[in-house]
Amino acid sequence: MAGRATGSNPLSEILGGRAQAIDASVPSIVFVVAWLLAGALGLAQPVVVGGAAAIIAGGAVAWWRAARGERPRAVAVGLLLAVAAALIAVYTGRAEDFFLPRIVANAGSLAAWLVSIAIRWPLLGVVVGALTGHPTRWRRDPDLVRAYCRASWVWVAQYTVRVVVFTALWAADQVVALGIAQVVLTWPLVLVCVAASWPVMRSALPPGHPGPRHPVVHPDAG
Repeated sequence: MAGRATGSNPLSEILGGRAQAIDASVPSIVFVVAWLLAGALGLAQPVVVGGAAAIIAGGAVAWWRAARGERPRAVAVGLLLAVAAALIAVYTGRAEDFFLPRIVANAGSLAAWLVSIAIRWPLLGVVVGALTGHPTRWRRDPDLVRAYCRASWVWVAQYTVRVVVFTALWAADQVVALGIAQVVLTWPLVLVCVAASWPVMRSALPPGHPGPRHPVVHPDAG
């Protein structure tokens, strides 16, 4: 049992995911490419072309995910984000505004993770606990609570990087750079966070602790 705390990284199995990265990246890439092509061809409204292409791409991704039997909610969220981003860009006429929903979403996530650490209900524990079948049991394991709080700072750093980079590029009207950043700062950054957060968790757990899959319940713990 102790080997679980020091062995392979279990967080890589339950956090992040290529599907979420596809949801975020494909519509963004398609939008930027279509916007560039429309501009190069001298079309009157390249933002509209890019927005329409992004919605079609988002719909294709949603259909692909639904066909694979993935959760309807996750499929709907990915599609709605693509549609909202396209509509905002078309409404303002600014291609860089396609990325505004991502900036807002990441800023909201950053705030949520900070609050969760402050109240000692770290979101990392909430997510991992739900996915491992222990939605609240980990809360009665002080060692796991401490470990989740420490590792959650890695994810705070992730959202901070995204907000800073996206906002700076958006303010500078760097549409192509925003598209590239969207790809680089999704799945690759999640992999970095998973790789970094597990050692942080492991170092916070005492020797012999069975790890996040097996909380050590303390009946007197809050």
